[in-house]
Amino acid sequence: MPTTTANGINMYYETHGSGAPLLLISGLGYNQWQWHKMVPGLAEQFQVITFDNRGVGQTDKPAGPYSAALLAADAVGLLQALGIERAHVMGHSMGGFIAQEMALSYPEMVDKLILASTNFGGPRHLPITQEAMAVLMDVTSDPVTRFKNGLVVSTAPGWSEDNPAMIDEWLRWRVANPIDPAAYQAQMAVGLGLLAEASCFESKLPNVQAETLILFGAHDKVVPPGNADLLAAKIPHSTIHILPNAGHFFPIETPEEANGVIGGFLGG
Repeated sequence: MPTTTANGINMYYETHGSGAPLLLISGLGYNQWQWHKMVPGLAEQFQVITFDNRGVGQTDKPAGPYSAALLAADAVGLLQALGIERAHVMGHSMGGFIAQEMALSYPEMVDKLILASTNFGGPRHLPITQEAMAVLMDVTSDPVTRFKNGLVVSTAPGWSEDNPAMIDEWLRWRVANPIDPAAYQAQMAVGLGLLAEASCFESKLPNVQAETLILFGAHDKVVPPGNADLLAAKIPHSTIHILPNAGHFFPIETPEEANGVIGGFLGG
């Protein structure tokens, strides 16, 4: 199992394929498994690097709280440990916060930037929908039911019913990879730390130098796709692509379609 020391912690990572480096950064509570449907296709064009953020999977889980700056330093440390001076960077959801921080604080290391299903924080982003909040905050159901209900609200309408085998695979993965409550709270602090106007990315994004793709699922109830327009209004060299048949978890819902958009943007 490949591990390396980066930013003072042991980090688990995987590399696949060859070509221009492409770093994929997972969201809250997810390890590199989140990308397993997309990696084979992307690895046909790129050297794909996936890894477990601090707090999940096989990477160390030191006490929190964590911040976007801390996890960005982890990701940069990983690239440096692998001898990669510059990479395309894609972050999903919480991973999008980390990617924004990388683009702002380490612009020399970020080639093209992909912000997926994320926002810039602060008081003017579009928050999670009430429907999704009600489901994800439910504590009355048993854990398996709660998890399945969370997948239903986080994916496109009808997707979970049409893909029962994938839902079962997803559940088996979560059972085998339970959330560490303390580490999950430490990762939660990444987003919470960006809620204040003074600490969010909104006013900083005009400084992003990287050409940027903003990629969302049309049916995202966790991070509404209206956030794409808000991001694009702040990032100078940005374009938007909305995946019409996906929700928040498009890396698992529509991986081939997402790969096609990404490959076209990166020019692989």
